[in-house]
Amino acid sequence: MSAELPLIGDYSTPSTEISGARIGVVTFPGTLDDRDAARAVRAAGAEAVSLWHADTDLQDVDAVVIPGGFSYGDYLRAGAISRFAPMMAKIADAANSDAKLPVLGICNGFQILTESHLLPGSMIKNDHLKFICRDQLLRVENNQTAWTNGFEAGQEITIVLKNQDGQYVADEKVLDELEAENRIAFSYVGWNPNGSRRSIAGVSNKAGNVVGLMPHPEHAIEAGFGPDHRGTDGLAFFTSVLTHLVGGKK
Repeated sequence: MSAELPLIGDYSTPSTEISGARIGVVTFPGTLDDRDAARAVRAAGAEAVSLWHADTDLQDVDAVVIPGGFSYGDYLRAGAISRFAPMMAKIADAANSDAKLPVLGICNGFQILTESHLLPGSMIKNDHLKFICRDQLLRVENNQTAWTNGFEAGQEITIVLKNQDGQYVADEKVLDELEAENRIAFSYVGWNPNGSRRSIAGVSNKAGNVVGLMPHPEHAIEAGFGPDHRGTDGLAFFTSVLTHLVGGKK
């Protein structure tokens, strides 16, 4: 088994048509979790492709992950500068094209997706005005997206949460639309850790190819290192998109 794969448990993926999938991982100045995201992609059985924020070549990737961190130091507003990166223009065009490129935004990546108007709403400071880091229980509200089809609807999962600008906000009309169209992908369970409206932890676009969430699934992919030292709930995000790419459940 490769040293890049989980050290406890066998998560190796047999050679199949999904093994040839190429998933891009974008790096901005200030990105922290690009290597973790790339490792999660490889653990799921795909090839991780590094994408630099200033480039304009998507390198023929099949999907994109925009990872967490503090791009451009969160100056002006988290994700506000990154949305103007040349790579983001290419990602937005591909996500909105007929091909519907799957895009996953994690934490700062979620913030960038809202700033880029690929997802509705916005992210502001946590209501308690403090950085928070904890294992967070989530409920899967929509398992019909490119990044959630490996879960059961209503399934509760534990994913690492770490943020200071994690409060999801939108006006009541947008929130009602998200609920009516089943576009709330994840909700916080037990405790709302940042004051997000209606306990929203993640949302999707109408087509279901773009998903953003504040918690970090790339930190919950291997036994011995995930939440409670046994959590692997995050791996299903990355295997879900492979299922989607080969024509499985959308």
